[in-house]
Amino acid sequence: MPADPRPMHYPTHEAQRFAPTRDAPVRARASQLRADTPIAPHSHPWAQLAFSANGIVRLTAGHGTYIVPPSRALWIPPDVEHCVTVVDDAELRAIYIHQEPGHCGPGVAAADEARWRDCRVLEVSPLLRELVLHLPLAAGPLVAGEREHSIAALVLDELRRAPTVPLGIDLPRDKRLRALCEAVLAEPTRHATLEAWARDTGASPRTVARLFRAELGTTFVQWRQQVLLAKAVSLAGRRMPMSRIASELGYASPSAFSAMVRRSVGAPPSRFLA
Repeated sequence: MPADPRPMHYPTHEAQRFAPTRDAPVRARASQLRADTPIAPHSHPWAQLAFSANGIVRLTAGHGTYIVPPSRALWIPPDVEHCVTVVDDAELRAIYIHQEPGHCGPGVAAADEARWRDCRVLEVSPLLRELVLHLPLAAGPLVAGEREHSIAALVLDELRRAPTVPLGIDLPRDKRLRALCEAVLAEPTRHATLEAWARDTGASPRTVARLFRAELGTTFVQWRQQVLLAKAVSLAGRRMPMSRIASELGYASPSAFSAMVRRSVGAPPSRFLA
């Protein structure tokens, strides 16, 4: 049976049943989602860590979109609208995090707050993964015991230590450019050049190049490279071998793909896609 194309809605009153508090600062919610299930745009007054226990999801939040496999998680600050598209059947864990008024990070020092004001993809350590999977999933008010407080404290500590992974893809406001960008995200290897993509939209290459610089502060080549990196992460999440990933993304050889990854993220594919 095909997936229902209608977006799922997370009513505010339902989310409130999992709301974090000072006494229970880290709450978890699990959802089993089928591939291609869209979750309608919504937001929360608390911060969230979006974590896929298995499967791959794409989250659009703020002015960017992010591919999140089980080895990564997306930090979403309070009140940032976000929506989810499930790439593969997935178990999505929403980790809700309580913050004191005026704070936006997971219990970080004031000098470190700025790093947590925007969405960011974080690397999930084996310890963080296990801690998240052991958070209680019960809805409603939670009286956290010593064990729950210990797990929550460790989750926050691992979050503060988690490296940021450059997997965010900025999205434009301009409708013409947004349509082109969504087409590239859906099928990044359909064309290799800006000229070919511009023909699809009926715009001139010069106009599209100008919009990329004005809206996103980058070139089309650099932006598409981020899309290819995100696609590579998605394919690696399906345990596809490196040689096939390189071929799927249009690279003549694994070494050419490896060189692109090293230039982009400063790490070999074996590390970046682990």
